[in-house]
Amino acid sequence: MSTGRNKAEIITFKVDEHLAEAMGGIRNRSEFIRSAILTALGNSCPLCSGTGTLTAAQKGHWDDFAMHHRLQTCEDCLEPHLVCDHEGSMHE
Repeated sequence: MSTGRNKAEIITFKVDEHLAEAMGGIRNRSEFIRSAILTALGNSCPLCSGTGTLTAAQKGHWDDFAMHHRLQTCEDCLEPHLVCDHEGSMHE
């Protein structure tokens, strides 16, 4: 019978000496790590899921998408973003 509570799972990992020292002054390291992971997951590439590489199938989909889209540098923040060149597109 479920109590309606989410069970917490404990995940451990190793860090090198320098990272351990850098985290030494953090009061609640568990909360800091949880927050950092959630932020990273929310900011990862939706196509490659943050791996930095595409599978052959993903590359095929990207090539199809790229036929009508291009990267353009934002004049305000200077970051690259996708622009749709498809006929009739109202967004840039």
